[in-house]
Amino acid sequence: MTAPSARLDSLPFTRKHLRLLTGSGVGWALDAMDVGLISFIIAALAAEWQLTPVETSWIASVGFIGMAIGASLGGLLADRLGRRQVFALTLLIYGIATGASALVGGVAALLVLRFFVGLGLGSELPVASTYVSEFAPTRMRGRLVVILEAFWAVGWTASALIGYFVVPLEEGWRWAFAVGAIPAVYALVVRWGLPESPRFLESKGRLEEADAIVRGFEASAGRPVTPSESPVAASTRSDAPAAPRGLAAVATLWAPALRMRTGALWLVWFCVNFSYYGAFIWIPSILFAQGFDLVRSFGFTLIITLAQLPGYAAAAWLIEAWGRRPTLATFLAGSAVAAVLFGNSTEAWQIIASGMALSFFNLGAWGALYAVTPELYPTATRATGAGWAAAVGRIASIVAPLFVPWAMAAGGAPLLFTVFSVFFAIAAVGVIPLVERRGTALEERLPAV
Repeated sequence: MTAPSARLDSLPFTRKHLRLLTGSGVGWALDAMDVGLISFIIAALAAEWQLTPVETSWIASVGFIGMAIGASLGGLLADRLGRRQVFALTLLIYGIATGASALVGGVAALLVLRFFVGLGLGSELPVASTYVSEFAPTRMRGRLVVILEAFWAVGWTASALIGYFVVPLEEGWRWAFAVGAIPAVYALVVRWGLPESPRFLESKGRLEEADAIVRGFEASAGRPVTPSESPVAASTRSDAPAAPRGLAAVATLWAPALRMRTGALWLVWFCVNFSYYGAFIWIPSILFAQGFDLVRSFGFTLIITLAQLPGYAAAAWLIEAWGRRPTLATFLAGSAVAAVLFGNSTEAWQIIASGMALSFFNLGAWGALYAVTPELYPTATRATGAGWAAAVGRIASIVAPLFVPWAMAAGGAPLLFTVFSVFFAIAAVGVIPLVERRGTALEERLPAV
């Protein structure tokens, strides 16, 4: 008799997989749109409200404080309550907070709402990647998670279009925030339109529910289920370790069998977050400070953003052809080189070319990183592992926007992007201890703490 999770591994890609990937991807794109919009809105508010660099830095950073807390809590909740439930709840939280931001009249209220936006966003991202990873057939699991991450480029491009056409209008930033309320409505689609993860249900002993969901996918693949393929009692055998909760679940990430991969993963997440959010949240403002007007700097950013999609496409192919580690390390090394080139660019064509290279390599690296992360942990702590890696990364994303004004004053764009290049290089070295999981099943016995 075969467990539901094992039957998922052997399935071909079906219409149900496509619906699940698209449904999750739309939520992911909405996340990206919200994160991307704030970079344009900061530049507009700095002029309209005459904000200081410290105030604009905090508008960016307070959202990442919320994301750090949300990522650590969201993973724990997803391992306890379910992937779909937490996915929907987080969309609702940040959608409402973003929409409410359109009504603010000052920095203080905006900071409070941006914290709650970050709380929802931080919880949602690692949960969504875990969710898709647990449904994906083994032979294409990495590729599907990279494709999920590619929806980030769709959302970021949407934010660039809104930033270019809407934000420069009179109080256009309010309309931009209003558009950002869409995830609150989409949360209903997630809650009632997508299934719960059968792997999560199986880990909780809810075998009949898991079996029913897998049967639906098998039917979509034209693969009838025979009576012998019912759920197995082995999933609830008495010698199976109970799933840890709370701090015990976090401690499990540092069990001897997982210690090396957790340490390396946290290092990579920290470095990638520092460089990515330090650069991309500030690109419109950096270009504006270099003498380009607001509309032109937004236009450059839009062109640079378009290079994200081919970066994801390349990573989606290479992650199954080369493997997880070589793909991630290559894209991080490319990001390091592109960062140096961007920081030393002065002409418009140099800015666009090096910016597109940075966008291509950096977002390809993000796709590979999101594919690698949930594969490194067993089902009972998978969302916790992904969430805490993301939370450590968010610490860097809090620091990076605060670091940018200081670095710009001390040495300008060349110094700033040299630092970002160093962090990308460190992340590339940090990939070495990670475990290569291409072509292997997700299931793994939970290590003892």
